[in-house]
Amino acid sequence: MNKSRQEILKEVAATHRANIKKSLEHRMEVARAQGNEELLRQLEAEANYFS
Repeated sequence: MNKSRQEILKEVAATHRANIKKSLEHRMEVARAQGNEELLRQLEAEANYFS
C-alpha cells in the first residue's frame, strides 16, 4: 500500500518522540542511580517539555 507523504511524516514524528521519551527515561534512571538530583530535575523539565 502506498502511504502519503503526510502519513509517513506523522509516523516518523511519532517514532522520534517515542525515542526521545525512551532516552530521557534511561537518562533519568541513571541520574537517580547516581544520586544526581540536579541532573534529574533538568531531565524531568525536559521530559515535561516533550509531554
